[in-house]
Amino acid sequence: MSQNTNECISLREERARRENRARIPVKCAQRNRFIPGFLIGVVVLSVISLLYLQIDWLKLASRVPDIGEVFWELAHLDFANMDLIWSSLIETISIAVLSLLYSLLLGIVFGMLAARNVFRIPVLSVLTQSFFTFLRAVPTPVWVLLMLVCLGMGPEAGVAGLCVHTTAFFTKSFAQSFESIPDETIEALEVTGAGRLGIFCNAVLPAALSQIVAWSGMRLETNFSECAILGMVGAGGIGYVISNSLQGYDYGTAGVAILLVFLVAYAIERMFVKIKKKFN
Repeated sequence: MSQNTNECISLREERARRENRARIPVKCAQRNRFIPGFLIGVVVLSVISLLYLQIDWLKLASRVPDIGEVFWELAHLDFANMDLIWSSLIETISIAVLSLLYSLLLGIVFGMLAARNVFRIPVLSVLTQSFFTFLRAVPTPVWVLLMLVCLGMGPEAGVAGLCVHTTAFFTKSFAQSFESIPDETIEALEVTGAGRLGIFCNAVLPAALSQIVAWSGMRLETNFSECAILGMVGAGGIGYVISNSLQGYDYGTAGVAILLVFLVAYAIERMFVKIKKKFN
């Protein structure tokens, strides 16, 4: 009797294995059909883009040697204007840090409103997310140019313009971090009679702190890089020095400024990697 039972179990297991093997090719076939379609779509869009832009490949090929010459000139570093470069670099770092701090505070507040599990008001979450989606859709240089019109030339416009886009970025990122907190934790605190703000400050925010640090480190690096670019449109900082140096064919000074931008961006990345390891 037991032998017949074992045979039945073996037959069932064999049948289940066959059914599983029969299902796998269907999924693989669907996936394999998607990949060629995706690649064909990419190729078609690339061809259409090339035709629309009407790129002169012969002219482009003839100018390739000039790229090497420019980088060779940049490699001849000129440290004669280090006072101007250092002051501009510090100004750029200050703009990046201030815009990060202001946006960090605003991002936590608006991220709390955008998260669905904090106040649990769907309309509030949808409206907040929709508004900041619009702010994120507008590129940072556009916001900085608008602030230049409102506030005039200088670092103030850079800080304000970066704050708009960075706050929109933090709102979405922090909302996702807050929503990743298990519902059981929030429900357990609700049973004890804790209010929404108390739950957020004592449970949601501490649990998401490591993610907030990671997002902040990534955004500080991005803000610093964007500051270097935005300075070229009049927002102050190291970008203004690079732009003027390149326009005046002072490649040595521009090379020093670009090198410092790279070193500072790399230092920021390594610093936040160590901070995140300590939090973990």
